[in-house]
Amino acid sequence: MAVTYFSTNYQRSYDLRRTKFYLLPPTRLFFGKESIASLPTILEPLGRKVLLVYGGGSIKHNGIYVKLKELLSNFNVVEFGEVQSNPQISMVNAGAKICQEQGIDLVLAVGGGSVVDCAKAICAATFYDGDAWDLVLDNTKVTKALPLVAVITLAATGSEYDCGCGLSNSATHQKMAIIHPLLFPVAAICDPQYTYTVSKRQTAAGVADIISHILEQFCVKESNLIADGLCAAVMHAAVIAGKEAYADGFNYDARSNMLWASTLACNSLCGMGTSFQAWACHAIEHGLAAFYNTTHGEGLAILTPIYLRYVLSEDNAPRFAKLFAHVFDLPYGKNDLAQAQAGIKALEDLFAALNLPRTLSELNITATYFEEIATEVMTHWHLDQGMVPLGREDVIKILKRAL
Repeated sequence: MAVTYFSTNYQRSYDLRRTKFYLLPPTRLFFGKESIASLPTILEPLGRKVLLVYGGGSIKHNGIYVKLKELLSNFNVVEFGEVQSNPQISMVNAGAKICQEQGIDLVLAVGGGSVVDCAKAICAATFYDGDAWDLVLDNTKVTKALPLVAVITLAATGSEYDCGCGLSNSATHQKMAIIHPLLFPVAAICDPQYTYTVSKRQTAAGVADIISHILEQFCVKESNLIADGLCAAVMHAAVIAGKEAYADGFNYDARSNMLWASTLACNSLCGMGTSFQAWACHAIEHGLAAFYNTTHGEGLAILTPIYLRYVLSEDNAPRFAKLFAHVFDLPYGKNDLAQAQAGIKALEDLFAALNLPRTLSELNITATYFEEIATEVMTHWHLDQGMVPLGREDVIKILKRAL
C-alpha cells in the first residue's frame, strides 16, 4: 500500500510553528554536463593566483587535469596534490604555508570530499598564525578564509555544498571537524561525467555515506512533514541510483541522481526544522578512522544497521517503518516493529549487494582501542542528546557488535 509522509498521528511529530531556522547557502551550484566551462568566469572576480588542490593524481588520468590547464591558462596556478582520504592536519598546515608565502588569492579543490575538506581548512588556516589543529579544537578561532571553488569528482560527502570539513590528526588519534559559515565554497561545479571513472568500491562507499547523512538527520526526537518527506525522497533516490551506478559506472542518469542526492544529503536541508541531530554513526566512525584510517563510507556501512537495531524500540518503530517502506518499496502493514526490522535488513542487503564490508573484522579492526574511541566520542559529540541518548558504554557495545 502507498505510504504518506508522514502521518500527523505520529506522537513525536510537530509543526513548524514551534521552531525557527535560517537557510541561505551562499554556494552557487553549477550542475550538469560541461558545467566546468563556467570556471574562468567564476574565478575571475576572486583573483588571479590559484592554489589547485587535488588528490592522488586521478584527475591526471581521467582528462580533468588537461581541461583545467586549458581553462586556467590566464591564471597563475600553484599545484598542491597528494591529499589522501581522512586528510591529515599536516597537509592543511603545509597548504596554508604555501598560501601565505605565495600570496594565493583563492583555492580550487578538484576531487572528492577529502580534497574539498582539506581545501576548506587551508582556506581558514591561511589567516591563522599557528597550528591549524587549533581551529579544529575551537571553531571560533576561524575569523577569515580564502574563497574556495570546488569541482566534484565523487558522489559521497556533499562537502561541496556545506560549511564543514573533517580532519585527522595522527599524532593525537583524533578525527574532528571545523564547521563555520566562512567555509562554504563560493561555487561548486558538479558534472556527473566526472564521476564515471570512480571505482566500484568508492561508488559503494559513497552510497553508504549519502544514506548515512540522511539517516543522521532523520534520527531525531521531533521532526516535521517536509523534513521527513525530503529524507525519504533523497534516500530513495540514493538507493536506486546507487545500485544503478554500481552496476554501470557510465550510466549518466544514475551518476547524476547519485551526485545530486549526495549534494542535498549533507547541507542540512533534509533536517531543517527538526530537533537536535546527534550524528551518532558519524561520531563513532570518526573515532574508528582516527585509529584505523577507515574509508568513511565503509565504516558507516558497518555501523549504521547495527546502530539502528540498537536504538530501535516500540516507541520509534512507526517512524522507521514508514521511512523504510518508502525507501525500499516494502509492503506496509500494522506491525511497525517488524516493518522497521525488515527495513534495516533491506539496508543490510543493499550494502551486501554493493560488496561493502559487514564487520569491522573484515577491515582487520580489533577491540584494542574501543575504550579510547568511546572516550573520545563522548568527549566531543553530544550523543546523550540524541533520539535515543547514548553513553560511553553504549558506544562500546555498538563497536563490539560491529566486530
